[in-house]
Amino acid sequence: MDLNLHGDAIPSGLTRRARSFLGVHGVRVDVTPVEEHRRFYLERDVPAGQIDRMAAFQERWGGLVLPPAPGYEGGPRYFEADSPEGSTDEGWWFEAGMQRASVPFGFYIGPDDEFGIHAGEWAPLHATIEGWVESLALVYHARLWAQQITKVTGDDVDGIDLDGFEPVREVVGLADTWWRGADTLVAVYSGEAEAMSFPRGRTAYVYSGLDSWGLYGGVDG
Repeated sequence: MDLNLHGDAIPSGLTRRARSFLGVHGVRVDVTPVEEHRRFYLERDVPAGQIDRMAAFQERWGGLVLPPAPGYEGGPRYFEADSPEGSTDEGWWFEAGMQRASVPFGFYIGPDDEFGIHAGEWAPLHATIEGWVESLALVYHARLWAQQITKVTGDDVDGIDLDGFEPVREVVGLADTWWRGADTLVAVYSGEAEAMSFPRGRTAYVYSGLDSWGLYGGVDG
């Protein structure tokens, strides 16, 4: 069953912009509770604490369907905790949701609750899953209000002048970052480049001609 999000169905701890985005675009579908697989995971030596972490993710985010992201072939189809892997020494990851398209990486929650992609190498995109949601909400906001959108790829990303820009805090960016200038937002996506050791795989979007609402969308600066 598909359910539109509203009120308490929208996860807490998000900005007003992100909550509005989920209220308009978010849908939640049914997913299997992690508890139904607890014995299966325990028999395969997954620590109980890691299963608890998956269960908490599933309770908060499981089944959430969002519009496509501009990169990573759209991001996860929907959020669903699955397939834990790792060890006590290196930490534990679990799958955060299936891909929308055929891509050479998976979406994971990392040992420190980062959201990222794994393709032989681990590339944490945002320090939290909330950061990914905030970033996606900002994409749709910036697209609506920008007078011009410019896509930059590969080595040309290094040529973007970010002097005088400040990081957009709410996206808690790691491999992927957002920057705010006087009338411009810049999104830099480096996850695929880092996960696949391909520096020229970076992409950036420059959203220019923004007024104060376009820059912040109700989020305090």
